[in-house]
Amino acid sequence: MKRFVRGFTIVRVVLRHGLDEVVLSNFRHPWLHSLTRVLTFGRRLDAPRGVRLRLALESLGPIFVKFGQVLSTRRDLMPPDIADELAMLQDRVPPFDPAISIATIERAFRRPLNEVFVSFERTPVASASIAQVHFAVIRDRDGVEREVAVKVLRPGMLPVIDQDLELMGMMAGWVERLSADGKRLKPRQVVAEFDNYLHDELDLIREASNAAQLRRNMAGLDLVLIPEIFWDFCHPDVLVMERMYGVPISQVGRLREAGVDIPKLARDGVTIFFTQVFRDGFFHADMHPGNIQVSLDPATFGRYISLDFGIVGTLTESDKEYLAQNFVAFFRRDYKRVAELHIESGWVPPSTRVNELESAIRAVCEPYFDRPLKEISLGMVLLRLFQTSRRFQVEIQPQLVLLQKTLLNIEGLGRQLDPDLDLWSTAKPFLEKWMLEQMGPQRFWRELKAEAPHYAKLVPELPRLLHDYLRHRPDRAREQQLLALLAEQRRTNRLLQTLIYGGLGFVLGLLVMQLFVRVHVL
Repeated sequence: MKRFVRGFTIVRVVLRHGLDEVVLSNFRHPWLHSLTRVLTFGRRLDAPRGVRLRLALESLGPIFVKFGQVLSTRRDLMPPDIADELAMLQDRVPPFDPAISIATIERAFRRPLNEVFVSFERTPVASASIAQVHFAVIRDRDGVEREVAVKVLRPGMLPVIDQDLELMGMMAGWVERLSADGKRLKPRQVVAEFDNYLHDELDLIREASNAAQLRRNMAGLDLVLIPEIFWDFCHPDVLVMERMYGVPISQVGRLREAGVDIPKLARDGVTIFFTQVFRDGFFHADMHPGNIQVSLDPATFGRYISLDFGIVGTLTESDKEYLAQNFVAFFRRDYKRVAELHIESGWVPPSTRVNELESAIRAVCEPYFDRPLKEISLGMVLLRLFQTSRRFQVEIQPQLVLLQKTLLNIEGLGRQLDPDLDLWSTAKPFLEKWMLEQMGPQRFWRELKAEAPHYAKLVPELPRLLHDYLRHRPDRAREQQLLALLAEQRRTNRLLQTLIYGGLGFVLGLLVMQLFVRVHVL
């Protein structure tokens, strides 16, 4: 019943905001235009289509807001009026009452607000689908006053998210049972992955730990700033981090006026992404422009500032190596190797012919090389690859769904910063260097150092382990019994062989004798 009610709510919101008219009006068939006029009769749809779409997504809840955030970064796929409006979903979702923020903070820390913060700005500076942010000042353990950003969880999110995920799970089950591609696409596993990410985002302690991990990982890169986390002020519903000063990356004109090297900024973004994915296997997976700023401080001028760490992606060593080899082979246009990797990994049936898969991949990818971002679309490449995957029964890997989403975000961001960016030539040197480190002596030395504590513990124990083995090995009498049994088995085998061969020789002799007698009689 809950699923039915939620489904009815979604349909009602779609009709109220006239999204059916937005979809149908994009088709050129005359009869569809007539149907649109019939369906919209009596409804006042005065607002622009972008505004209606944004309001509909906001009213449907956080899952739909996140969908709108992803769409807002794809200006190559969205009309400008819709993309501009959806960009407001990145950090300008209508805020909730500041009194609720204050009540949440006081409930979390069991103290009045003025005992938690030196000062607190009631008006939120940003509001998104899951939480909103206030600026404040705290006094740290050393008694020093620090400017901070306070993130407070939006109330009542869990029931709405659970309802939508339950509805998505039900629809995924239908797809898996009724679609010919159901098992290959693994829709229920994809929804389960999405479920994990969204529920993780509702725990701000987990987000704080994600931020701390990314801060450690990126410390030596000097390309991105991650805010410091103040653990004494963190709670599952409240997160307090260092206040960062920067210009939103979407304000390209302002950054250019300040003297920021925009093409370098675009290249640095690609480097950060590939470093997090392939070196660390731990990457920021919600990289829309609302979560990224650029520092104008002289000490850190031109560096990225990363915010909002609720959704991160992780990759295993095998995932990283497989993806890196695919990327390197792809950048070298070695499509045969790409096809072989798909077969070796088990992503396609082992009976797949390498030359056929190679030819299909070449047809998809070759037209997009040596062209800047403004002339290509990774979204279109992925769509064509998806169509090819149906033909060759490629199994969808749920653990890589976040990576695909983030890659599309990176492309959308790069397109805004530098449409002339050559994504392939920027990423290729990094990946080749990474592959060399993974397969060369550096990896051997790194793994040796990682295992050194284990070896240091094991070496002093070797004499005792050897003594225990010699002490508990089988005694001489038992060994003699085992040898006797083996000898008896060999004799039995020889006797059986003699009987079988003798019987075959006797039968063969009778047959030859009968043949000789018949020939003699004739």
